[in-house]
Amino acid sequence: MRAMVLERPRTPLVMRERSAPEPGSGEILIEVAACGVCRTDLHVVDGELPNPKVPIVPGHEIVGRVAAMGAGVAGLAIGERVGVPWLGSTCGLCPYCRSGRENLCDRPLFTGYTRDGGYATRALADARYCFPLPERRDDAEVAPFLCAGLIGWRSYRMAGAGEGTGAEGAGPQALGLYGFGAAAHILAQIAAWQGRRVYAFTRSGDDAAQAFAKSLGAVWAGGSDEMPPEPLDAAIIFAPVGALLPMALKAVKKGGRVVCGGIHMSDIPSFPYRLIWEERQVVSVANLTRADAREFLTLAPQAGVKSEVTRYPLEEANEALADLREGRLQGAAVLIP
Repeated sequence: MRAMVLERPRTPLVMRERSAPEPGSGEILIEVAACGVCRTDLHVVDGELPNPKVPIVPGHEIVGRVAAMGAGVAGLAIGERVGVPWLGSTCGLCPYCRSGRENLCDRPLFTGYTRDGGYATRALADARYCFPLPERRDDAEVAPFLCAGLIGWRSYRMAGAGEGTGAEGAGPQALGLYGFGAAAHILAQIAAWQGRRVYAFTRSGDDAAQAFAKSLGAVWAGGSDEMPPEPLDAAIIFAPVGALLPMALKAVKKGGRVVCGGIHMSDIPSFPYRLIWEERQVVSVANLTRADAREFLTLAPQAGVKSEVTRYPLEEANEALADLREGRLQGAAVLIP
């Protein structure tokens, strides 16, 4: 098998030839068809997340087919198409796992961070944390659902929204999305489908991103330094920029909520207490649960969600990461082995 490997943080990935691993008990070996390139991969590569397993094969938005199964695997078949997300496994024993909060597990493994991921032609995964995928969607187009879609969905739920039509009183009606990348471009479609007013915030002067947001249902798009035309009920920050938090607090109304949807963010500057007064809330989102994935993967086709992707050959993983880092993408980048 071939794999793009991070041998130490803050260095380019290198192509390596490896022997294909044998699945152990409870594991499946996946023939990778596509792997999305997530901002979290950048945080791993750029050394912004602590203690990665190195060398590590990044990538946690994996779509592929079951090539082999270890002992004890149930509910999957050879040749079946599956998706592999960020949450690679949990202990099942800690207080968080036992209370339905496996996203906060004390002893988790994360795909592409503490266990090898999908920037490769083959990948191992814990079968319990993989999801069967329908055949009707293109591999590359569904890959961003496995993290950008899932963490966007969890952030959306934390903002007070969720399933349904978005009828009056059913969660936030005016929703701000800061950073219009892979997650926001998926979530905007769901929010608009549910009848919410989506306000998209991009880098100042990024006319292409603002037009892209409007094409996906946003009622307004502007720079992240601008105020929306109406106060927001809630805002989700996907960009890893701490300075956006005070801006979002300014934009939400009394009792509004700001959700930080990333795993890493630059330092948040100090801000006056009046920005958070009047029962405004700031919350963060950590990882995901398998229940989140089942909800989102069921809802996305109902909402007609489509992902905008730019495809790269596996060997151009460094170029894909650079394009993401520099903001040269609309939607998501996807590696094709």
